[in-house]
Amino acid sequence: MAESPGLVRLTLQSQPQRGDQRNENAAKPEYGNWVPKRLIYGTLIFGAVFLGIGLFYPILGIPAALFFVVAAYFTYAWLRFDPRGGDVQGKIRDLVLGHLDWDGEGRALDVGCGNGPLGIKLALSHPGSQVIGIDYWGESWDYSKGVCEKNAEIEGVGSRVSFQKASASSLPFQDGYFDAVVSNLTFHEVKDAADKREVIREALRVLRKGGRFAFQDLFLIKGAFGDTDELLDAVRSWGVSKVEFIPTRDSPFIPRLLKIQFMVGAIGLLFGEK
Repeated sequence: MAESPGLVRLTLQSQPQRGDQRNENAAKPEYGNWVPKRLIYGTLIFGAVFLGIGLFYPILGIPAALFFVVAAYFTYAWLRFDPRGGDVQGKIRDLVLGHLDWDGEGRALDVGCGNGPLGIKLALSHPGSQVIGIDYWGESWDYSKGVCEKNAEIEGVGSRVSFQKASASSLPFQDGYFDAVVSNLTFHEVKDAADKREVIREALRVLRKGGRFAFQDLFLIKGAFGDTDELLDAVRSWGVSKVEFIPTRDSPFIPRLLKIQFMVGAIGLLFGEK
């Protein structure tokens, strides 16, 4: 893992541990990109349509140009998020585990696992852990339970990582069931929770007293999570003994062009001990 200076506290082990059997000849895991290619293709198609019509109505050349500019920006973001173009996406995700001060023994939950990258890396880093990933796997993203399970097998942790469909607003686990809980860019997406802070509270409900947590989300959007100080006060009122916050957007590895609000400019990290 490429560490962010002054931010990441723990060094994550990226190689499989003893007892994990990775198939070196298997296909590479597919974790996806935060910018779907269909978004790039869609804006290009709209740009081409307006450009074509603009041959007869020149005024439509203006929206055509705007669509091409947007497509160029999304292409740039896709490249920077991709492992071959800087892996900004992976580095942002690594901040979660880098701030999870956990000994790795016991059960861990990944809330909103997508295609499983966070939970799988957690299992790779902690060979004594059992990890469960939950997600609703809606149509908005190219993620699925099947891809999660395939990725876990490829990474050699299929026996210690499992996945199930569930809503982050109503987790199917008893109070204090987990020793650690993590989440990356999920809470703001939970459609069946009007108050996104309640999704944080639900994630903390299933964490045992003394357990560790690290949650990364669009915490700097006040309309979703309120003022940061007020959010921290709310988290403490839910029985959390230690909680800290850092603005992920200030990480030096994030390019300036990606630090706009609708991209990664509103991301922050909550972490601590219940």
